[in-house]
Amino acid sequence: MKNLKSSAAASSSAAKPLSLSDLNLSTACREVTDLPLTSVQSEIESLVLSLAHSILSGNGFSFPVPSRAAANQLYVPELDRIVLKDKSSARHFANVSTVRKATITTRILQLIHQLCLKNIHVTKRDLFYTDVKLFQDQTQSDTILDDVSCILGCTRSSLNVVAAEKGVVVGRLIFSDNGDMIDCTKMGMGGKAIPPNIDRVGDMQSDALFILLVEKDAAYMRLAEDRFYNRFPCIIVTAKGQPDVATRLFLRKMKTELKLPVLALVDSDPYGLKILSVYGCGSKNMSYDSANLTTPDIKWLGIRPSDLDKYKIPEQCRLPMTEQDIKTGRDLLEEDFVKKNPGWVEELNIMVKSKQKAEIQALSSFGFQYLSEVYLPLKLQQQDWL
Repeated sequence: MKNLKSSAAASSSAAKPLSLSDLNLSTACREVTDLPLTSVQSEIESLVLSLAHSILSGNGFSFPVPSRAAANQLYVPELDRIVLKDKSSARHFANVSTVRKATITTRILQLIHQLCLKNIHVTKRDLFYTDVKLFQDQTQSDTILDDVSCILGCTRSSLNVVAAEKGVVVGRLIFSDNGDMIDCTKMGMGGKAIPPNIDRVGDMQSDALFILLVEKDAAYMRLAEDRFYNRFPCIIVTAKGQPDVATRLFLRKMKTELKLPVLALVDSDPYGLKILSVYGCGSKNMSYDSANLTTPDIKWLGIRPSDLDKYKIPEQCRLPMTEQDIKTGRDLLEEDFVKKNPGWVEELNIMVKSKQKAEIQALSSFGFQYLSEVYLPLKLQQQDWL
């Protein structure tokens, strides 16, 4: 483990990480940056002014909205993450097919401008409830919020809109949260909720050898209660399923500042690997902000398809893959970020061929503490990760 930590530290301390601007790509791409609130306010006011000029000129108004469709995503091997191609379409107000989205976009911009003036944060749920009749469903206001980030060229956190607390962290980490020092070894088995405002997190300190990224809350609770981080000095973090923005930002901040390797523990199914890839390469719906949200070089520790036979997981604890599971697995085999890792390709092929999947909890068939007392110690001692 110390060799892995040294390697991660050396990699982090080496050359400055590549950015889009360092590459001479044939395709123009769009990326957002963190902006201070005053700049966000200025961007909104400039946009509204240009719309007013357009209306006064008799041209009506429309928003230039970057396309976030799947066809507009690009995996860049040199960066090992997904980015957004710079392609936009007009969202017209005077068009029956886009008038609703244009109206919601206008309303979201108005609400963000209010946040800028008051210098306060709200949750995405708060934002939805400001105009339930217009938004109808939170997924609609959430989607337009991401559009607004793209239009203004800033990260979503720059808009002072955050998601509710979801991720948690426990183990060998001390950090300041808005000035208060937090010791994550003294937070009980529940751990410390990851703050939704990552900009208030600072002064990270740790004697850990690695970060253990866990997909499931149940596995996290087992490791936290067993104080696994005392036997193997580590920081344990989970988003309890699908990665949220705050957990992704927090993970990247830990790896960058502490220069620690990240090992992932996910279910042995296509969705476990997809979750791992969101942390590592980014999600397609937020590819415009992949530079801030991705954590490079995450190692796949388990549970891997080859582990099912290696650790003799009972047949009754293995689940048959559905047709959709198999399709998802095959689709992953076509993804560039999978193809670049031969070990991942081999494991996915085992999964698709066997048509079997398993949850982390399948290890409990050998005992409730098998995960923390046998499986993970063996994995770490054998340095068995990809």
